[in-house]
Amino acid sequence: MSKQNKENTQSFMNNVTIILISQVLVKVLGMVYRIVITNIDGFGDEGLGFYNVGFQIYTLLLAISSVGIPNAISKMVSERVALDDYKGAHKIFKTALLLFSIIGLVTTAVLFFGADIFAQHIIKIDGSQYVMRALAPSLFFVCVSSVIRGYFTGMKNMKATSNSQVLEQILKCTLTIVFVYLSIGLAPAIMASWANFATSVATALSMLYLVYFYCKRKSGIKEHIEESKGETIKISGRHLMMSILMISIPISLGSIITAINRVIDTATISRGIEVAFASLIPAHGNVGDIINPTAEQLNQEIARLSGLLSKSDTLYNMPLAVNFAFATVLVPSIAGALAVKDYKEASSKINYSLLISILIILPCAIGLITLAEPIYKILYFSTSSGFELLQLVSVSLIFAALAQTMTGSLQGLGKVYVPAISLLFGCIAKIVLNIVLIRIPSINIYGAAISSIACQFISCAICFVVLAKNCKLNIKPMKYIVKPIIAGVVMGVVAVGVYKLSMLVCPSGFIGNLISTVIAIAIAAVVYFFTVFMLKILSEDEIKQLPMGTKIYNGLVKLKFYKAQ
Repeated sequence: MSKQNKENTQSFMNNVTIILISQVLVKVLGMVYRIVITNIDGFGDEGLGFYNVGFQIYTLLLAISSVGIPNAISKMVSERVALDDYKGAHKIFKTALLLFSIIGLVTTAVLFFGADIFAQHIIKIDGSQYVMRALAPSLFFVCVSSVIRGYFTGMKNMKATSNSQVLEQILKCTLTIVFVYLSIGLAPAIMASWANFATSVATALSMLYLVYFYCKRKSGIKEHIEESKGETIKISGRHLMMSILMISIPISLGSIITAINRVIDTATISRGIEVAFASLIPAHGNVGDIINPTAEQLNQEIARLSGLLSKSDTLYNMPLAVNFAFATVLVPSIAGALAVKDYKEASSKINYSLLISILIILPCAIGLITLAEPIYKILYFSTSSGFELLQLVSVSLIFAALAQTMTGSLQGLGKVYVPAISLLFGCIAKIVLNIVLIRIPSINIYGAAISSIACQFISCAICFVVLAKNCKLNIKPMKYIVKPIIAGVVMGVVAVGVYKLSMLVCPSGFIGNLISTVIAIAIAAVVYFFTVFMLKILSEDEIKQLPMGTKIYNGLVKLKFYKAQ
C-alpha cells in the first residue's frame, strides 16, 4: 500500500472512530433510559409497548423527510470539496436547508393532526395517538439537524454529527426518565407519551447546538470559499433542489421501506396476536390463563408482547450502532475517491470495512445469544421475560450489519437504489412469514424474530451480489468467514463456561448474576481479541490502519503473535 493510501485509510479510520464512539455512547444512553423507564412502577412492558408502537409512524415520516439527508448532502458536498469547489458545497448546504425545513414542517403537521387516523386505522392500538403527537415536533428539528450534519460530514468534520448526537441522547435520557417519573400514576399510554415528548425537547436543543456549531465556523467556511480554485456548480436553486432530491430519495428509500415494514410489522403482530389468542391468552408473570379475552385484554397483550420485542431491539441495535460508523463514513469517502477517479482506494476501503464489520459484529451476535438470559436479568430485573426473542433476532444481526456496510459502499459507488430494492425483497418475505407464523399460538411473537432473520439474509445476499459486480472485492473465505467464526465460537464457549463457573462461586440473586456476567463478558472479550490475532486474521498493514494501530502491532510483536518486519 502506498504512503498516500495509508494516510487516506488512517484518516478514514479516524473518522470511523469518531462516529463509532458517538454511536456507542448514544446507544448506551438509549439503553439506559429504556431500562430505567421499563422498571418504573406502572410503565413496564405495556408502557414500553406504547412507547415503541408510537414510534412506527414517526419513523416512517422521519425516513421520508430526513433519513437520506446526511448521506445525500455528505456525498454531494464531498464531491465538490474533492474538486476544490467550497462555494458549490456551501450552495448545496443552503439550498438543502431551505428545502428540508419546509419538508420538516409538513411532516410535523401530518403526524400531529393525523395521529388519530394512524392510531385507529393503521396501528390499531388505542392510546398510541398521544405518543405520536408528542413526537411530531421533533420531525422538523431532525430535518434541520440532518442537513447541518450532512454538510460537515461531507467536509470531513465528524464532530458536528458525533457531538450533537451525544448531546441529544444525554438530554433524551435525562428528560425521559424525569418525565416518566413525574407521570407515575397515569395510564401507561400517557406515561409513554410523556417519555416521547422528551425526544421532541432533546431534538430541539440538539438542533440549536448545531446552529451554534455552524455559526462558530462560518468565518472559516468563508475563507475556504474565497480560496477555492475549482470550477463551481452553475445551476439554479430550483434545479439544485431537484438534484438533492434525486440523490436523497433513493438513499432514503431503504429507510422508508424499513419504516413501512415496521408499521406493517406492528399491524401484522397486532392482528396475528388477536387471532392466536382469540380464545385463550396463556399465563405469564403473575397473570393466569385468560379464557375468551375481551378486546381490552387483547389490546393489553398486544402492547405487552410488542414491549418484549422492543426490549430485544434495544440490545439488538447496540452493535448495529457501532457498525453504523462504517456506513456513515464510507459514503463521502468513496464518493470523494471516485470524484478523482481513484478506484483502487475506493475498493480498498470497501474490503477493509467489510472485514472489520465481520470482526465487530460476530462476537456481538454470539455474545447476545450465549448470555441473553443473564443480561436480561441484569437490565430488566423487574420483568426479565423475553430473552429468547433476543437470542433469535441476534442471528439476523450478522446479516443486518453486513448489509449496513454494503449499503454505505453501494451508495458511495452511486448504486443508490440497490439497498432499497434488496430491503424490499427482504421485507416482503418478512411480512409473509409474519402473517403465517404469528397466528400460530405456540410461536406468536417469536414469528416476528424468525421473519427478521429471513429479511436480513435476503437483503444482505442481494447487496453482496451487486457489490461484487461493481467493485473488486477480495473476499477470501478463510480470512473473512472461517477464522472469524472460529474466534467467535471459542469466545462463546469461554463466555458460557466462565459464567457457569462464576455462578458456583458468587452469591445467588441479582448481585451474583451481575458479577458473573461482567466477568464472563470481560474474559470472553480478551479471549476473542487474542484469538483474532493468534489466527492472524489481520495483516500488519490492516492492524496499523486501526486507531493506535502501530502501538497495537508493536505490542503483538512483543507477545510473539507477529514477527517483527
